[in-house]
Amino acid sequence: MYAILVLGITAFLFCLVLTPLCRDLFLYLNIVDRPDKERKIHRRPIPRVGGIPIVLSYIGGLGLMLLLAPTAATISVQHRELLWSLLPATGLVFITGVIDDIFGLKPWQKLAGQTAAAILAISLGARLADIHGQPTSIWLSVPLSLLWLLTCTNALNLIDGMDGLASGVGLLATLATLLAAIFSHNLGLAMATVPLVGCLLAFLFYNFNPASIFLGDCGSLTIGFMLGCFGLIWSRRSGSMLGIAAPLMTLALPLIDVCLSIGRRYLRNVPIFQGDRGHIHHMIVARGFNQRTAALIMYGVCVIAALLALMETFGGYQFHGLIIIIFCVLVYVGVNYLGYVEISAARRTFSRKMVLRVVKEEIYLHELTKEVAKINTLQDCWGVVLNVCKDMNFTTVQMRMHGVLFEETLKEHDDQDSSWSISLTLGQSGSLRVARNAAAEAPTFMMRALVHLQQLIEEKDLSDRKLTAEGKVESKSFSGAA
Repeated sequence: MYAILVLGITAFLFCLVLTPLCRDLFLYLNIVDRPDKERKIHRRPIPRVGGIPIVLSYIGGLGLMLLLAPTAATISVQHRELLWSLLPATGLVFITGVIDDIFGLKPWQKLAGQTAAAILAISLGARLADIHGQPTSIWLSVPLSLLWLLTCTNALNLIDGMDGLASGVGLLATLATLLAAIFSHNLGLAMATVPLVGCLLAFLFYNFNPASIFLGDCGSLTIGFMLGCFGLIWSRRSGSMLGIAAPLMTLALPLIDVCLSIGRRYLRNVPIFQGDRGHIHHMIVARGFNQRTAALIMYGVCVIAALLALMETFGGYQFHGLIIIIFCVLVYVGVNYLGYVEISAARRTFSRKMVLRVVKEEIYLHELTKEVAKINTLQDCWGVVLNVCKDMNFTTVQMRMHGVLFEETLKEHDDQDSSWSISLTLGQSGSLRVARNAAAEAPTFMMRALVHLQQLIEEKDLSDRKLTAEGKVESKSFSGAA
């Protein structure tokens, strides 16, 4: 325990000294994040390489511990082979972030670097827990572990949109992992997490609002990847696939944010990697909170999630289900509070009433297609149009085709009532004009039915055919016809 405390303090002091030095150096080199008055609302250019002092302090703390107390350090690390084997993978993520911060990378290039690092970590042993001591299938554990590492890595990166947010969330998640390691006497996991706690705590002195240095991709990606690896080690305690539930809770805020971002952008049909102002912290600020208050609110959410994670791990198996239910209810309430338009629209779309309405509309349009297919005369066409207009509650309808005018008043209309009308073309020479009372209730798919009717009549090609004296439709002859 003494070694853990010293390691944390050492990393804290290292980061406390190195952070302003790196900040001033990269400010001098003009490697900064510039405000754009849209998504980047800071007032002046700020260095975005906060991951460099964090990683240097983390390595420096561990290196000093091994140098001054090698026996204590090596004996206490229960999982030293696994933890040290993860260093190359973490280094690959860090290098990817540094290159992006300094030179800039495309989204697919960053994802390629993260994927390579995740595959390296998995190949070195970072996988989801075995089930009751029995090894899980490689076809199950490898894809799930890869998905977990990539999700954690990008979750911290996506939430890094407000001063002190990603570093504070990372600090609380790492602190929860450290407590879990101490309570379970996993000194190896404790030795791996405590320097990160010290580094992030020191970094917050410079990163909390108003920030003088940002994490950058080299910081957020690296912290997210490390937390993902720590989560895999934490999950081994339960001996089941559900063991990942506790690490998932500690990272609930960034993981929920990344899921919401993907869902929102999919529903809006925009690229998944396209930035926007719809992240959780943006929604909280939009409710009237300033940046400092919003960050503190999200810290509070992370504390609650961390407590639930620790309770799920050490509260006894009989309480696991209850804790997960409480967690899910809190997530549901919190997401609803944010008021996402996309979620509300999706909920209405998949409601029973909406599903029945969509089915009814599809049946109506299918029947309309069959009726139009039976048309042989203009009188048949007028009959179909008339029936549709009655179903749509129009007051008057007028159709002109081949110089023939069809017109009918379906409902009496008071001149004092407001009304509106719409005209549609039917092929090259036909037209359809309908009108209705503006106050009358209209079927929700009125315009869809009208446009569908227009398309069907044009496909029937009545306007391009000649009428016989009896009014029958006679097809034009084409070269090569029988």
